[in-house]
Amino acid sequence: MNLSFWEYKTWLSNIDFAVIGSGIVGLNCALELRKKHPKSKIVVFERGILPSGASTKNAGFACFGSISEILEDLKNHSEEEVIQLVENRVEGLKLLRKTLGDEQLDYAEYGGYELFTNEDVELFETCKSQIDFVNQLLKPIFNAEVFSVKENHFGFKNIQPQLIFSAFEGQIDTGKMMLGLIKKASEENILIVNSSEITNILDDGEAVSLQLNSSKTISVKKVFIATNGFAKQFLEEDVQPARAQVLVTKPIENLKIKGTFHLDKGYYYFRNIDNRILFGGGRNLDFKTEETTEMELTQLVQNKLEELLKTVILPTQSFEIDHRWSGIMGMGKQKKPIIKAVSENVFCGVRLGGMGVAIGSSIGKQLASFV
Repeated sequence: MNLSFWEYKTWLSNIDFAVIGSGIVGLNCALELRKKHPKSKIVVFERGILPSGASTKNAGFACFGSISEILEDLKNHSEEEVIQLVENRVEGLKLLRKTLGDEQLDYAEYGGYELFTNEDVELFETCKSQIDFVNQLLKPIFNAEVFSVKENHFGFKNIQPQLIFSAFEGQIDTGKMMLGLIKKASEENILIVNSSEITNILDDGEAVSLQLNSSKTISVKKVFIATNGFAKQFLEEDVQPARAQVLVTKPIENLKIKGTFHLDKGYYYFRNIDNRILFGGGRNLDFKTEETTEMELTQLVQNKLEELLKTVILPTQSFEIDHRWSGIMGMGKQKKPIIKAVSENVFCGVRLGGMGVAIGSSIGKQLASFV
């Protein structure tokens, strides 16, 4: 790296807190650090020209879990743990809305719906029969009934005749969310250095050496890893990358679909963006291939997304695809995020389990609390 004296002095020297990753966790961590340490030098390092994991790639679901997901979680976690998971997501969304405001987020609470395929009769009946139980479980969090059965008034085909409705689910504009966080960080004199990949971290107990773009080494006092799906590069933890592929249609005349929707146990998800449909998912078609940090698209997944658009979501309307992309989530055997000290001066907040919008703000805040 051919850096000038001024570049090095302004951006890369005398750093108190280095945050790796400028996504929702990283920027919330930096903002919380600024509250606690108003005079410290805080620098956020981002490998991409924009936040490059999932924060600017996600579908913008402000959700806390569909009924099938909650029932699945109850098989692997205690009731208390599941209640805690949901509560963390709800509180995280409240924090995000408080930090940026609903106008900046373009937040809309249209509610969420879960669809069940023709093959998922048993799952649908199970979920339907457990609505009262799950509502009772979540009553202390929402003080209201969360789930109910709704008729299919959207014109969806090849699914069970009824949908399960989630009253408190919302949607946001992911781009506006991240733009708001970046603006807030700039106002708080937090430096964000883009196209700067940290390739190695070494904590000697006194300070931390960071290798930047595989060449330049800089020294910082404390490091916060907020790279989620890319965390394996630095950590020996149960967190694996999970690619999510997404597409969005061109505007569709007289689109009646409004809200957030989950299909096939949550492996597919779609929503309206004004009069377009955003549709993503399909990693269950080939888990191994989608366990990657490569932001590519595959014919297998993209073809399936288009097929479901034609046969289930928009069976009577013509549409054209306008844009396709992919992002990288961080998954593991457990749903609980990993927030811990890795060494004396290095800390991590990773494994958001596809719930970054819901819990990213609170994970960032907790990560900053290590100092």
